[in-house]
Amino acid sequence: MKTRRAGFEISAAATQAAPGDVSRLLLDSTVLIDALRGRPAAVKVAALRRTGIEPWVCAISVEEIWRGVRSPEEPLVQRLFNGLRLAPLGISEGIRAGAWRREFAEQGVTLHQADCLIASAAIGIGASLATANIDDFPMSEIAVEHWPSG
Repeated sequence: MKTRRAGFEISAAATQAAPGDVSRLLLDSTVLIDALRGRPAAVKVAALRRTGIEPWVCAISVEEIWRGVRSPEEPLVQRLFNGLRLAPLGISEGIRAGAWRREFAEQGVTLHQADCLIASAAIGIGASLATANIDDFPMSEIAVEHWPSG
């Protein structure tokens, strides 16, 4: 029999969701970092569900955050992730991300793979994207909310 430590829920699984069910917001790594550091984003993230907005995360951001976590911080970070829904990354998201990278490269603009996958995951669930780095997401297909750092 498996037991769970206090404060932990079963890890969020990839969730297929029909766009338009509720208002969705995918949180970029910059927003998650600020929330974990107790900056103003923490209050905004905590208030999302109360205001009818469902917070989501992408596995790319989970990896980016986890890479920098120290052992004593792991329970706090895990609790944050457990409170978010996980946006799936599949073939269509990979194709969309690859198409953006190719199209922008043809214009002389280099986009990062991680950013394109995060943006594509947001579109896949019908979500807006909250980030401090709006310049990393120049794709016209996605609604980007600027959540300044600090």
